[in-house]
Amino acid sequence: MSRRTLRVLVGDAAEPVTIVGRDAWALEALLSAGMIGLTPVDRPAPRWSHYIFKLRRKGIRVETIEEANRGEFKGTHARYVLRSPVTILEDVKG
Repeated sequence: MSRRTLRVLVGDAAEPVTIVGRDAWALEALLSAGMIGLTPVDRPAPRWSHYIFKLRRKGIRVETIEEANRGEFKGTHARYVLRSPVTILEDVKG
């Protein structure tokens, strides 16, 4: 099984941060989503809240916006928006 690794600079930090596995996948999805962000419905994955928690522990700012569900299933869901500038230095797939 292959494991993805991203080495990134967050903002103007002097040292790169290494993001591995599904956390790297989540960061790449957030980067692709841009300022609109994404919901777990947009990019299904079993543990979005945990990926976001781990990215935040690495110093990456991710905003959680609570949105109302439409239709017959009342409640809310999360929209995650990347707020830190992130530059990918190295992307290792394998």
